[in-house]
Amino acid sequence: MFENKTSDEIQAEMFENIDDTYEKTKGYFLWDTLKGVAIAIKNLYSQLLVVFQKLDIENLTGSELDRFVSQRTGIERRTATYATGILTVTGNGTVEKGSFFETKGLVRFEAVETTVIEGEADIVVQAVVAGISGNVPPETVTQIPITITGINKCTNKEAFTGGYREESDEELRIRYYEDLQQPIISGNKNHYIKWAKEVPGVGKAKCFSLAFGPNTVEVCIIGNDGLSASPELIEDVQNYIDPGSTGKGEGEAPAGAYCTVTTATEVKINITGNIKIIAGYNFDVVKKEIETNIKEFLKEKSFDVDYISYAQIANVIFNTSGIEDYSELQLNGSISNIPVGEREVATLGEVNLSEL
Repeated sequence: MFENKTSDEIQAEMFENIDDTYEKTKGYFLWDTLKGVAIAIKNLYSQLLVVFQKLDIENLTGSELDRFVSQRTGIERRTATYATGILTVTGNGTVEKGSFFETKGLVRFEAVETTVIEGEADIVVQAVVAGISGNVPPETVTQIPITITGINKCTNKEAFTGGYREESDEELRIRYYEDLQQPIISGNKNHYIKWAKEVPGVGKAKCFSLAFGPNTVEVCIIGNDGLSASPELIEDVQNYIDPGSTGKGEGEAPAGAYCTVTTATEVKINITGNIKIIAGYNFDVVKKEIETNIKEFLKEKSFDVDYISYAQIANVIFNTSGIEDYSELQLNGSISNIPVGEREVATLGEVNLSEL
């Protein structure tokens, strides 16, 4: 096509349309003039190629992908969500809405409402920054960066949850293709899946009709981290599709359809075995990369397969940078595939690998 033409080829084509009575030798006026024109046309071709490529959604990223998808389907990229949790505050004073608390690692949270503290009380806080950084372990939110009069201590007895990352370009493209390729009729199974995946934080979803009797629908979801959905995410999806599972048609679901949102049960895959490291690589670094690669593999397979292949897990390990060989590899104490039910999701458990 045009994008492969050089300036010499373009110039030659222009010469073909000019009578041979004119001198076309290099160094003459006509040759020099058309060479400059050919170079300009070549540059235009290069710019035209960029425009041409943008007609293919596979070449689009970021805001350009957002506009392409939104203009054609109305689908919007799912934003990151904010982690929330219960913070136990000690002292005698008033915690104003917006008061800050944080971890030693400087993950900051803010109070969602004003609360008077007399001795000790629990308050609800939300991460200042959306995303997974707000999902902190118990007993980690212990700092009060800006003094609150009368308040001297805080901690979270339970882990904070509900923080999910923004939808990736690839995930948005998949939803775009699903919208075009899967028939969506009001209230059919594909429609429930579409509704669920419109909620920020949802990774994948399945729909089970008549799950709890006539006129009932179950929507089973997982988070975009490939794990069981948090209670907050389940509630968000429930409220979006059928608030309170009342079947009143107050959400996206039609009246008369009682929808219940659930999440998949995690099937932990524990891995044991021995690995031989290529000279020059660090065992701990390689082991960490193995864990990361397996997590990505399981996330990719989540909700799409009914078993996790022993051979494929072994292949992930073998193809990790720094691995020379492995032996005695076992998944959950055996060398067989791990079955995964239709309402289950495989996740990585403990990884105990020894160095050969």
